[in-house]
Amino acid sequence: MIAAVTGATGHVGGVLARTLLERGHGVRALVRDDGRTLEGLGVERVHGDLGDPASLERAFAGADAVVHAAAHLSLLRTDTRHVEAVNVAGTAAVLAACKSAGVHRLVHFSSIHALEQRPFDRAVDEERPLADERPVRGLPPYDRSKAAGERLVREAAGTGLEAVILNPTGMLGPFDFKPSLFGRVLVALANGRLPAIVDGGFDWVDVRDVAASAAAAAELLVAGRAAGRRYLLPGRWASLAEVAGMVADCTGVPAPRWSAPLWAARVGAPFSTAAALVLGHRPLFTGVSLAALRGNPQVSGERAAADLEHRPRDLRDSVADTVRWFADRGIIAPHDPTSGRKRGRP
Repeated sequence: MIAAVTGATGHVGGVLARTLLERGHGVRALVRDDGRTLEGLGVERVHGDLGDPASLERAFAGADAVVHAAAHLSLLRTDTRHVEAVNVAGTAAVLAACKSAGVHRLVHFSSIHALEQRPFDRAVDEERPLADERPVRGLPPYDRSKAAGERLVREAAGTGLEAVILNPTGMLGPFDFKPSLFGRVLVALANGRLPAIVDGGFDWVDVRDVAASAAAAAELLVAGRAAGRRYLLPGRWASLAEVAGMVADCTGVPAPRWSAPLWAARVGAPFSTAAALVLGHRPLFTGVSLAALRGNPQVSGERAAADLEHRPRDLRDSVADTVRWFADRGIIAPHDPTSGRKRGRP
């Protein structure tokens, strides 16, 4: 199988490229910039982006399947134009290029955020409606864009495209070169630079397990199975406090002592967001991210387990592997977990 991958220089796309190669498949990667995640890999690179239809057609020509992993994740309510340009218009461009290049199979990365979270007393599963199917006050632009992108794929599937839709939860793991938003949280915790955390949590899944399930989905699609199916790819729910404790166990750096209740964090979120933007940083704790931390803690992975052999590893192992990967690359300072002190210091 030859798989053309958009978003191949991102976290999930880069790990997916590795996974496909390990499973004996050819990979053609759409590369816009910063290709560190692909260094040393035997992939075919095609330079371009979602806004360049000709580059998409070059990347897709002759592929057995396209895996659309490119996306823009934003925690800002003001980022509507950018998320729609990438997550909606970009998806439309991928669908058009598939048709032009004669590729009839697509694995589309959506998100758990594309789905309605309520009611909270039942697990989110593949039958949940899209998040924008009912009027929701203040639905974040990212959630709305992922729902809209998924709807485009469904419509294309109704006209002959063989598509599989994947809805992973919050991803973490090694090979996080840029790093990702949650990777930045882990780095801040490991370096002792996060003075406080907030109550709440999320379902976290290892990016390597997501990539393995995505590769399995592509294989099934090429084999003539799984077309038209959606798969949720969860790990397990954990509070930020629990994750902070895991980082502390790996590094010896104490976890933040103060945990702010969500109501207090929501009051302060506009100020911390504004301060981060003024300093030229991507804010981590915004009204959008705080809303996600109080979402549905139950996500069903039964269908993915049955069809894709989705078997998420222990979250503690994922955190430890991620922290070790960051330390090996000097992104965080190496620590001795038994002493609670940075190595090399008295």
